[in-house]
Amino acid sequence: MKNLTLLLLLISASAFSQMPNISNVWMNNSQPYIGTISAEKMPIKLRILTSEQDKKNDQEYFVSGFTLVDKTHTNFEGKLKITKYKPGKKRNTVFGEYELAEEDKGKHSGILKGKFIYTFIWNKTTEKIDQQFIEFIGDWKSYDGILNYPTNWKKQ
Repeated sequence: MKNLTLLLLLISASAFSQMPNISNVWMNNSQPYIGTISAEKMPIKLRILTSEQDKKNDQEYFVSGFTLVDKTHTNFEGKLKITKYKPGKKRNTVFGEYELAEEDKGKHSGILKGKFIYTFIWNKTTEKIDQQFIEFIGDWKSYDGILNYPTNWKKQ
């Protein structure tokens, strides 16, 4: 039902030029996003605990949660910004940018910044989303500027 609501909101948004509130999409059903950080591809888990659409700019979402790399658990806050919506006959795509600032806990805390893509396939027969995919690609840079690693995480 949530997926149907999301699609209807996205369709209405394109007709009325207002972005629907898709805050629940970013929280990934309370599941962490799984991916890698650094050239060595160390595992990273990122979980968004709260997501709220900006009341002044409906293309932006304030989010908070935590990252987990090795045994380092770090809280973060930041925003996701939708830059483009591309509707299709079946496959619809939302493009955007993100910036997440971790709590400053020393040399292994910093800012995650990059782009995301959210793709979903709408089934007209069942009027539900059959499949959805979210991927975040970017970089993590330590606050002191010494460390800079590529990152990639996605919905599992």
